[in-house]
Amino acid sequence: MTTTLTRPPSDVREPRTRPAPGKPRRQTGRHLMLGGIALLWLVPLLWAVYTSLRPYSDTAQHGYLSWPHSLGLGNFTDAWNQSGMPHFFWNSVLITVPSVLGTLLFSAAVAFFVSRFDFRWNIVLLMLFTAGNLLPAQVLITPLYRLYLLIPLPEWMSDSLLLYNSAWGIIAIHIAYQSGFCTFVLSNYMKTIPKEISEAALVDGAPVWRQFFQIILPLCRPAFAALATLESIWIYNDFFWPLALVETGDKRPITSALANLQGQYFTNPNLIAAGALMTAIPTLLVYFALQRQFISGLTIGSGKG
Repeated sequence: MTTTLTRPPSDVREPRTRPAPGKPRRQTGRHLMLGGIALLWLVPLLWAVYTSLRPYSDTAQHGYLSWPHSLGLGNFTDAWNQSGMPHFFWNSVLITVPSVLGTLLFSAAVAFFVSRFDFRWNIVLLMLFTAGNLLPAQVLITPLYRLYLLIPLPEWMSDSLLLYNSAWGIIAIHIAYQSGFCTFVLSNYMKTIPKEISEAALVDGAPVWRQFFQIILPLCRPAFAALATLESIWIYNDFFWPLALVETGDKRPITSALANLQGQYFTNPNLIAAGALMTAIPTLLVYFALQRQFISGLTIGSGKG
């Protein structure tokens, strides 16, 4: 007696496993929580936009929590003209661009030396650079202020002939203060690059400087994009260092332009809101320009154990 094995029809599929009963509820709760957090972040921005579009006479008569009786762009025009924003914006460009480039180049050189070469004090050197970010700026300002008054500069670099009250001094402190964080990030990123690449280049006769500029730096492009976005925003928005180390008001960055909108006896919050929104536009442009590289730089190595 022979038994025949019958194959089940191909159109018959195994029943799918149903998700757990509580999983859709957890996803809904997660989305509601994220939406609520996003709304909390957007409320101050939307309120600033709403305030900047209202004239001061409207808010003074009806209050800030009232329905607007007129909206316009007059506050933006007044803030642009009264604060001298084009001049201060150019000062910010002269400070931010060299500071970001210098920070990334210097940090990349230190990270390359620490991550690609094995010696006794490499971890100590990395910790030394990282520890600089643990000190608040307020702790460093007194000795730094006295040091800036003692360092001379030629006349073509500074009108005061000192590092104090010059853009070079602001650029130097930004590079020094931001290098620790960038060195830490870049060193960890460079450790993920196989050393066989450098060894192969060394066998082909490539010196160390060529390995650094032509091999390692191009491979670190996502990390550079993420750091450039963060550093541009941090340095551009900084107000403490120029306030303490620059005496002349015309040499200060764009954050000082908002201070020009405040009078001694009267302050127009609507005007300040408009000026703050215009001040934030360059940082938004930098983020949107480097958005894809910024996100890829943050997620690099997330799938590695």
